[in-house]
Amino acid sequence: MENSISKILVESVVKKTLKAMKENPDRGIRNLVDMALQFSDGRFQKDFFAAAQTMLQNENSAYYRLVRDVVTYADADRLCTFGMNLGYNGCTVGAQRIRENEKKLGCNIPWTVPIRINTDDFANKETKYQAAISAGERLGIYSCLLFCGSQPQCALPLVKVHPDSAFFLFCEPEGVTSEFLDEAAETYNLMIVIRYDDDYDGELCSRLRDLGLLYSVWIPFGQKDSESIVSGDLFYSAQQLSPVFTVLLPEHDCPDDIRQLVYQTVRQARNEQRYHTVLWDLPGDNNAVDHIISDDICCVLFDADGTLCNWSGPIKNGDYNLFRDDLKNILVSAYPKKIPTYTI
Repeated sequence: MENSISKILVESVVKKTLKAMKENPDRGIRNLVDMALQFSDGRFQKDFFAAAQTMLQNENSAYYRLVRDVVTYADADRLCTFGMNLGYNGCTVGAQRIRENEKKLGCNIPWTVPIRINTDDFANKETKYQAAISAGERLGIYSCLLFCGSQPQCALPLVKVHPDSAFFLFCEPEGVTSEFLDEAAETYNLMIVIRYDDDYDGELCSRLRDLGLLYSVWIPFGQKDSESIVSGDLFYSAQQLSPVFTVLLPEHDCPDDIRQLVYQTVRQARNEQRYHTVLWDLPGDNNAVDHIISDDICCVLFDADGTLCNWSGPIKNGDYNLFRDDLKNILVSAYPKKIPTYTI
């Protein structure tokens, strides 16, 4: 992405604000949100920052504690790079490009693309993954969710080749080795997202903090977990690790009514600012952002074999595969814009 005058100015202000936040985080985050709202020119940006501004009027908001924590431990340049990639490239310039390309191509385009990496055959598939991310950037997609299991090091070449995108790397705790962390510390456009369960002791998060790395946790859930989610017990436990995001992802066999219940619970808790971590229901909230950016929801997920899926399973209306076709062609074929019908 070209460094326009607008981007250079915004980045300069963000860097200065982040530096000031080290001394006064509460005032700094309010100033940052106020500035972002002032310069926002799209519906998504205006709605998002107006909501954030309203939330921060609550002096007892748990999000103030989150901000204080993050600006204390995280490397400032890393915060700036990741924030600019996600906020400016992804949700400002990228969102506009998505809308333009949707009109041009006549199809829906997602704001983010989750991909389950085939770690056992990554060497043979790397060029396909690189091509998919590049195609996404041309369409306006500058955020990418990569699921790597216990081999997150496979994804680092993808992160390094695409410095304008923000990557969320979902992984198992045992895969976050010292060797991986040494290499990950060299990338500034990455957030590590670690699977959390009751047995996790938090030592790994402490190591990430010591290195100044951004991190979150993700939690798979099914019907058996609904009670601890609705009661808030699960969130109280997870926030002890001070993750930026606590991401919830339904298991394949999770019933629809439980998915809806969890999404409603997450939205309510987030609006009430109960926890010093940002709760994120992956399918529900991703769809909500997508709807705001381009009206129509476009739910995209590529499985480890390259198959196009949604969060419930493979797409049934065609044979779409990331390893056999270009991302743009897949979206044009699988997600055509609906032609409005008029009645007289």
